[in-house]
Amino acid sequence: MAVNTGLAQLSEGLWAAATGMYMLAVVCYTGEYAFGRKGKVASTSPVGRPAMASVSTSVGAGPTTSPTAGGGWSVGAGRIETSRPSGDRWGVLALVLTILGGLIHLSCLVIRGVAVDRVPWGNMYEFTLVVGLIAVVSWLALLIKLPSLRYLGLFVMLPVLLVMFLAGTLYTKATKLVPALQSYWLAIHVSSVATAEGILMVSAAMTILFLIRSRYERVVALSAVSELSAGDGASGAGGSVAVQPDLGRIARLGARLPGSDSLDKAAYRTVAFAFPIYTAGVIFGAIWAEAAWGRYWGWDPKETWAFIAWVIYAMYLHARATAGWKGSRAGYINLLGFAALTFNFFVVNIVISGLHSYAGLN
Repeated sequence: MAVNTGLAQLSEGLWAAATGMYMLAVVCYTGEYAFGRKGKVASTSPVGRPAMASVSTSVGAGPTTSPTAGGGWSVGAGRIETSRPSGDRWGVLALVLTILGGLIHLSCLVIRGVAVDRVPWGNMYEFTLVVGLIAVVSWLALLIKLPSLRYLGLFVMLPVLLVMFLAGTLYTKATKLVPALQSYWLAIHVSSVATAEGILMVSAAMTILFLIRSRYERVVALSAVSELSAGDGASGAGGSVAVQPDLGRIARLGARLPGSDSLDKAAYRTVAFAFPIYTAGVIFGAIWAEAAWGRYWGWDPKETWAFIAWVIYAMYLHARATAGWKGSRAGYINLLGFAALTFNFFVVNIVISGLHSYAGLN
């Protein structure tokens, strides 16, 4: 059966439409992050921002930070507004655009598969599209479990948008598969790996946010200790001391993020869900290799880096089960695993030649 060029062109148009939807979604997520209620609550809560304003330590007078009856927080006589319904509407619109973009994205892949009469992940262009779609679905699934994280969609959908642009640079014309890939194992093995990598991309984004928030919380905690020490010394003299934490540019982003525990939990759950899928994908690949090349494992560059990534993620899950390696150190292991996946995808597929050189690039 020949390739249906009309459907192939329609698929390309749907790729452009999905990319446009994701761009609009990123804009709306940015609006909710900047103006929405969640971002404001995170940046003005007593836990997230205890020392961002001057603190008076004089006895019997001075402005204090305390909750108000309306649920907001006041600094001195002023009130910090924590309810921004207009900003929250940005988040609802962003979610709608994400769902619409995901449906168009799915249609792009389905029509591509119909056009070539095979599964639509036979080259790097198609594989990249699948990974991006899985990341979107994973994000939406995460919101079902943790809807309070919606305003962080900017940090998830921006990488997805970059993946969509990357797919454009890796574009390959719709063609039939080379004989080596004409096997039912392509549908099983590659779909498992693509699903796992899409989920792990969401986990990497959550981990980066977790590390930023953890840094922010550490700086704020140290500032609070310094504030108490300075207050004890100043109260005897009847003076006041203004204390402000020394935040770096990146750590300042932590003021608008939810607690590190929530972000850490989201990152861990996604890895725990994706790891068995990735493990199955590696095993399926070994079975396919035995059928195609007469051996289960030959330390081909693709196989080697897939195994390296598997070991790193196994170390991450083990680190989470070990009390001494929770928190930031485990987070860095998670990012190292995603770096290994990224290296395997780009460098091994494009630069290093091997038995898995089926990128479809000229």
